[in-house]
Amino acid sequence: MAKSSILSSSIAKKVAMALSGLFLLLFLAQHFFINSTSVFSPDTFNSISHFMGNNPLVQFVIQPILIVGVVFHFIMGFVLDFQNRAARPIAYAKNNGAANSSWASRNMIISGVVVLAFLGVHFYDFWVPEMVYKYVEVNPLEPTRYYGELVHKFESPVRTALYSLSFLLLSLHLWHGFNSSMQSVGFNNKFSKGLHKLGYAFAIVVPFGFIFIALFHHFNH
Repeated sequence: MAKSSILSSSIAKKVAMALSGLFLLLFLAQHFFINSTSVFSPDTFNSISHFMGNNPLVQFVIQPILIVGVVFHFIMGFVLDFQNRAARPIAYAKNNGAANSSWASRNMIISGVVVLAFLGVHFYDFWVPEMVYKYVEVNPLEPTRYYGELVHKFESPVRTALYSLSFLLLSLHLWHGFNSSMQSVGFNNKFSKGLHKLGYAFAIVVPFGFIFIALFHHFNH
């Protein structure tokens, strides 16, 4: 009974982590869409950013949920990784891991830590200054300031390189994580193969799209 209870608890944690990961994919897709407009139309980027930055629903409902979702997802990742390592037979460590799984699947916790660190820096770079600007300094609204602030972040070659590296690791994290999430929630039907391909495409297009945006602004301003 105890073993069955532990197994059920582990499955529940995997499902919860998978669902939180899928939720974060929606945020990532939305964030990518907004940032991509900065390449084609600074005015559009300013308009969308101003709307998102001054919408009470976004600021006081969606953003807190997002922050909780990020923290929850990575805490669950650490917990599950610890449980898997604790339950793994010692002899298993002698096996050739590379022959049985990809680097991404064996090092999800490493790429996850890097992604978490990047998200922390991202919040520090963008979210914290935004909160200070509006609610601490109480500056007047400037609907056209967002594009210049974004471009300024990519003036440094070091920052741009670290930003790009973070998204490269995010790509590896998503490559394994998306399909792992589908398995965790039990999604296995005639649409599975197509959804897996969509997951792989997302893991390539979105992170490398962010890298392109960073490089575009770095070399064009």
